[in-house]
Amino acid sequence: MKKVVCAGVILLCVLMIAGCAGFGKKPEKTAPELAQEGRKYFAAEKYEKAIDVYKRLTDWYPYSQFAKEAELRIADAHFELEQYEEALFAYGQYEQLHPSDPKIPYIIYRIGRCHYDRMEGIDRTQVPAQLALETFRRLKSRFPESEYAEKADPLIQDALTKMAGHEFYVGRFYFKSGHYKAAILRFENVISNYPADSGYHEEARKYLAEAKDGLQETPEPERSEPTAEEPAMIPDAR
Repeated sequence: MKKVVCAGVILLCVLMIAGCAGFGKKPEKTAPELAQEGRKYFAAEKYEKAIDVYKRLTDWYPYSQFAKEAELRIADAHFELEQYEEALFAYGQYEQLHPSDPKIPYIIYRIGRCHYDRMEGIDRTQVPAQLALETFRRLKSRFPESEYAEKADPLIQDALTKMAGHEFYVGRFYFKSGHYKAAILRFENVISNYPADSGYHEEARKYLAEAKDGLQETPEPERSEPTAEEPAMIPDAR
């Protein structure tokens, strides 16, 4: 009898502990409730909170009609926080999962913006500018009538101007340091591969003529041109 009583007491204690543990525990919110909460935080520019709520929505309700909204808003929130690597991943994932979605032009535009917004001065590497240019051109090729293709036009021009400026900057550095062959290649690239309205053609032609004259006067020995990444470390050549 004592064993039965003890067993009963133990069982009662276990049930009480379990009940206490569950007491006060909020029930999980529904997908519409989480979507509404995420929208509230996003509208208030509380992007980190919005990300947390939307991630719970995609974890708990991955097949909900609100899951796509959550995936897109997570990407947008990272973009607004200037967390471009995270935004690129989220936008890229959305494009892969929903290739026929009507929002794809917007997605590609935002991917381009992630690269564009990381562009630096002409004395730095132009990899972000190149990636932005490639992305915006992909957008215009696939969705030429989209409003986002039109929005991309001035950004394309700006990226090309930055890239032309970088080529000119590097060419001038090589010119001033007496590396005329390398300088000639850079100045010719500015003239041949970038639009005239980039603002560098006239100066590039002047330096190109002077570099050719300098090369005739003092021929250089054969040497390999520095790698494409070296210009990022070139000091100001002004």
